Amino acid sequence: MRLTSRVLAARACAAFIMLCLTGEAARCAEITLEDNITYGKAGGTELKLDLARPEGNGPFPAIVFIHGGGWSGGNRQAYSGAIREAARRGYVAATISYRLMKFDEKKKETTTAEPIFPAQIHDAKAAIRWVRANAEKYHVDTNRIGVTGGSAGGHLSLLVGLTDPSSALEGDSGNPDQSSRVQAVVNVFGPTEIVSCYEKSSVAWIFRLFMGGTPAEAAERYKAASPVTYVSKDDPPVLTLQGDKDALVPVEQAKLLDETMKAAGAPHTLVIYAGQGHGFGGEYVKKSADETWAFFDKHLKK
Repeated sequence: MRLTSRVLAARACAAFIMLCLTGEAARCAEITLEDNITYGKAGGTELKLDLARPEGNGPFPAIVFIHGGGWSGGNRQAYSGAIREAARRGYVAATISYRLMKFDEKKKETTTAEPIFPAQIHDAKAAIRWVRANAEKYHVDTNRIGVTGGSAGGHLSLLVGLTDPSSALEGDSGNPDQSSRVQAVVNVFGPTEIVSCYEKSSVAWIFRLFMGGTPAEAAERYKAASPVTYVSKDDPPVLTLQGDKDALVPVEQAKLLDETMKAAGAPHTLVIYAGQGHGFGGEYVKKSADETWAFFDKHLKK
């Protein structure tokens, strides 16, 4: 039970990757790959990313991929196939690692984890700043940067997209002179309001660990970690892909984000897949990939 959220998130990433490794990925466009690049440092931890880019001088739009796994599992290699496909499509693409919670899974009543929120969003924002700081080297158009992820990665992608320096979530993981703002977000079944997700999710325990307590014990942290807290009219366009049978992140999370963004006059597109849970299968694997590429092409390519 304790591994359910991470297993399902890994399966969702794997399905997307398998699609990226077939069909479009068979094209012969030349790409350049670089692995194990240090994009920042948090305490004694070096933060790493892998990068794929097209041949040529660009400047190219960029996409940063953030893996899922309950903020405590998964790895950046989950999107290795995706960044290759993105590069073939004309994007500079990075898949990032970030600090994961550690806790004793053998204890049935685990109550503490380290590090908890906001460490993970600090690192995700540092990755965006690194892309901007190295735009000349990697031929990136700094005005056309997107971010995407599934589950916990979707949550972090939303926070990257909907917050600004006034939100006090920048952290100090690297390149403080650069902006962490992005121009497009694809959220794949990420939590949007943490209190209600805690109350209805089948894995409430992971939210309790991530927040450092229950909603009653850590109310301000729950609010600060909820993407809906930061919605404003000037937000970048967001696409949310969600299954209506998701037990980990209920479909109401996606609907709440949709309602909140539209009420604020912010651009949001919600796509709900009937019969799908926390991870898409069958025809919805291709549909979700097609929706993702079409959205980024629309908002990031000239």
